Amino acid sequence: MKKLSLISLGILASLHVAHAQTISSKKWADLFSYNNVIAMKEDNGKIVAAAENGIFYYTIASGEITKLSKANGLHEVKISAFDYNPQNKIALVGYQNGSLDVISPDGITYVVDIPIATGYNGSKRINHISITGDLAVISVGYGVSIFDLRKKEFKDSAFFLSGGVYEASNEATIFGNKVFSVTNTGMKSHEMNTTFPVFTTWTTEMAGSFRHIDSEDILSFSSATTGYLYNNGVSVPLSQTFINVRDVVVNSNNIVVTDLNRVYTFNNNGNFNNTVSFGEECNTATTVGSSVYGGTVLSGIKNESNNSFRPDGPYFNYAYKMSLYGENQLLVSTGGRENRFNTALNNPKNPGFYYFNGMEWIYPSYFIGNTTRFNVLDVVSDPASPDDVFFTNYTTVTGRGVYKMKYNASSKDFTFTKNYNLGTDNLFARRAVGLAFDDANNLFVSIAFSSDGPDVGQLTAIGAYDRATDDFLIKNTTSLGAAQKPLFYEGLLWIPIPRLSALVAYDAKKTVNTSDDTAYILNQANGFDPNSGGNISVALDKSGDAWIGGDLGLRVLQNAVSEVKTPANATVEPIIIEQNGLGEELFRDSQILQIEVDAGDHKWVSVDGGGVYYLSSDGQQTIKHFTKENSPLPTNSITDIKVDKKTGKVYFVSYDGIVTYQGDVADVTSGFGNVLVYPNPVVYSNFKGKVTIKGLAEVTNIRIADAAGNVVHSAVARGGYYEWDLNNQRGKRVASGIYFVLMTNEDGSDKATAKIAVVN
Repeated sequence: MKKLSLISLGILASLHVAHAQTISSKKWADLFSYNNVIAMKEDNGKIVAAAENGIFYYTIASGEITKLSKANGLHEVKISAFDYNPQNKIALVGYQNGSLDVISPDGITYVVDIPIATGYNGSKRINHISITGDLAVISVGYGVSIFDLRKKEFKDSAFFLSGGVYEASNEATIFGNKVFSVTNTGMKSHEMNTTFPVFTTWTTEMAGSFRHIDSEDILSFSSATTGYLYNNGVSVPLSQTFINVRDVVVNSNNIVVTDLNRVYTFNNNGNFNNTVSFGEECNTATTVGSSVYGGTVLSGIKNESNNSFRPDGPYFNYAYKMSLYGENQLLVSTGGRENRFNTALNNPKNPGFYYFNGMEWIYPSYFIGNTTRFNVLDVVSDPASPDDVFFTNYTTVTGRGVYKMKYNASSKDFTFTKNYNLGTDNLFARRAVGLAFDDANNLFVSIAFSSDGPDVGQLTAIGAYDRATDDFLIKNTTSLGAAQKPLFYEGLLWIPIPRLSALVAYDAKKTVNTSDDTAYILNQANGFDPNSGGNISVALDKSGDAWIGGDLGLRVLQNAVSEVKTPANATVEPIIIEQNGLGEELFRDSQILQIEVDAGDHKWVSVDGGGVYYLSSDGQQTIKHFTKENSPLPTNSITDIKVDKKTGKVYFVSYDGIVTYQGDVADVTSGFGNVLVYPNPVVYSNFKGKVTIKGLAEVTNIRIADAAGNVVHSAVARGGYYEWDLNNQRGKRVASGIYFVLMTNEDGSDKATAKIAVVN
């Protein structure tokens, strides 16, 4: 294979060739947004479209829609460029980090030459891809590269370097034996010959700032406001003047120019044909027969009747926290805070929250076009009245506080009910953070920077929702400043403090009357790292231990409910694991974003920049470690984790989108559930991993015997499932044959059996 060669300019010694890897499996699924269509291509009545985090296929005649993402084949998220050749059925996906996926009938190949290149330090984002036959021209911040789709390798590259400054290729196309590239200084061209890499040999066909270009039988390109038909060295302006050209597409019989929310079509001679409006902004458009289809920013693919087509998903990919309730219902918040406290994130798209009703995703029309600044940190449904939804708006501008909305199932929309500003006109005070209900369905909100007047920003508070007065009663707790989302457990609200290394356990006495409430405080004197910037997450496990994630690691408070009520005697401790024969603190110096406990008491732990760890109940064993490099996770910073304990499904939430993983632990009790062994049979040529046995009791005694009754393996499984490595008691792989799994629960009151077929 030929590597992407930058050696001709003397700025790179070597690069990595294309390679393939598999990071997805049937256990994963995506909950990505497919609204923002970046590029489209038609193939025999089917439109292939690229969105931000995946590709989808829309068959016009049947309406069938299928999707492809990192959860089932792709290797990245944040798609920035795409093209597809209907003749050879090969597509090329370009990402913001410079990597590529080659999608062909024989599989998907991941290409990382550009991201790992060391000679060029500018933006490696793939700006544009244009396929002609078996070749693709790729536009990047340094210029253009030619990629061979069949061989899956780079050919020549041209670096637009002049006076020590690189000029980006905005877009490029192959027309005849030439590459034409549009840049901010002109449309440039060069034949694909031996001098192609030498920028000084390129010709400037037309000076100016140009954005888009495409070709088939003809070539067309555009500036921001003018389109051109290029013919034998002459550029002829198209008859229409545009506001802001988003894309130019050349099909076999027309030129399609996308201009904000209008699409113009011209024949191959540049004569104006028609204009179509899709009622919203479009990124691109194409024609199928005589019909025009728009690739919109917010509604997927639209036809001329304004019907939209895309896989179901949230309105945007931004996600921060999730509430899981009812029958597979989800509420997703989209906000955030810089450095975990204080400054609210400013998202120009003002996303608000998303709702999944168990069947489809719904986006409140209230947020569309709303000029209020929304930074929604949390959203929950009222257990006493599930159609009532509360969310927090954490801002320092008008519109902050807690909001109440009502869901209407018939209209599939939410209506605004009330905004509670929590009783102060000071825009920097009483910022609502997170919401929680107690076991009596009383609603509480954690409040950051509660005090007013000269001491603004000095107190953490709790707000209790009084249904009788339809208002919140506020009680300050201590001089700690910020707050995180509360967690209700055994009569207490557990609130990590992200500004200081502390934890609040708030006893509301099962009422909304705040006058008799008590706040118990743990701080550095109780064992939190004195150098930490604060605590971020907390989870309570089946043993009643509090797992507390902080800025610099993890601490555990055993028997948390009783211990926290005597703060002077309570001690939080790190988990010590053995590494190379030495004791090592688990997650030392790591920022713990979220901790979640599954039905088997295992711990899911999100580490900022480090992916997600799946730990044994005591934290001593890492069962799985998912990262964006080895799994469909869209990022290594997962902001929230939720486990559906009935099904074992795990939700991973991030600013780059949501993915799910079907875990092996569900609804674990003292007895057996539906015991399942997989894979079964185990054929060594097809599978070389461990065999999973799930549906077990919370504590299960396991004996595995061969057909003669000899016990080859025994173990005690905790947490509802077990993985057998197919080794016998001596550590050797067992022979081919049928093996019987004999299982009893901890007290012997329940039994189960299974068979495993092994083929070596």
